[in-house]
Amino acid sequence: MTRILLAVSGGIDSMYLANRAPELFPGARFAVAHCNFALRGAESDADEAFVRAWCAEHGLECFVKRFDTRGHAAEHGVSIEMAARDLRYAWFAELRRAGGFDAVAVAHNADDNAETLLLNLLRGTGTRGLRGMGDHDGIVRPLLDIPREDIRAWMTARGLAWREDSTNADSAPKRNRIRNEVFPIFARINPSFIRTLGEDMRRFARVDDIADSYFRTVREGLTTETGDIRIPAVLALEHWEYVLWRLLEGAGLSGPTFEKLVALLRRYKDEPRGTVTIGGKTFEGTGTVLRIEKELLIIP
Repeated sequence: MTRILLAVSGGIDSMYLANRAPELFPGARFAVAHCNFALRGAESDADEAFVRAWCAEHGLECFVKRFDTRGHAAEHGVSIEMAARDLRYAWFAELRRAGGFDAVAVAHNADDNAETLLLNLLRGTGTRGLRGMGDHDGIVRPLLDIPREDIRAWMTARGLAWREDSTNADSAPKRNRIRNEVFPIFARINPSFIRTLGEDMRRFARVDDIADSYFRTVREGLTTETGDIRIPAVLALEHWEYVLWRLLEGAGLSGPTFEKLVALLRRYKDEPRGTVTIGGKTFEGTGTVLRIEKELLIIP
């Protein structure tokens, strides 16, 4: 029998997931995982108590873990949001392995997916960032096609309870600012914009699958045994700029730095042989420096 671990914060989305789980995963058995990030004092503890009580009422095993989220963020030099994300998914993976769960279900909905798309666009993204969220690494997101307004309507119509997170009203975090300030403007322009963006993300995903298939087809022979990039082999390809970007995904180059590299290689490719020198050029990434030696782009 399929075993699903439900990630339940106590908020409206996760309580919708919890209440609809038997319908979403017919025949499965369930348990609940609740993260107490200790960020909102008594409010966080009340969320935990609410989830524990709901699980007891519905006869579900409830796993709870309290995190030092601020300490983790300070220790690793990341934002509170990123620290909570890292802690949450690492613990979910542990629970899944230890408990033999087939998957962990999280309650990201269509609005969350649209927010992620806009955040990716604002920070700069490749085609993968246009896909939005999806299922991977044992994490499933069964609510991605359901707008938040539909979730609220369903919960309200049935008189079901949930917890409100007071920090959602704070528009300082980027995601909250998009949700609280940008989305209302979009809704006035197109009341169905959430569904429209969802449809676009599905199209983007199909295009990205095609591009990924192309990359896998042409990548053989583009790098040395040590992972350095053979510049002439890359420049010989029709879509060499995309292939180069894919080869350098993990190098930590910023967008402007990558464009400087592309501009140099474009001149080297298009102008008369010997008129553009590339050897000795360096390009700084996050914690590393790429350099060109003869016709090799050296990846440290």
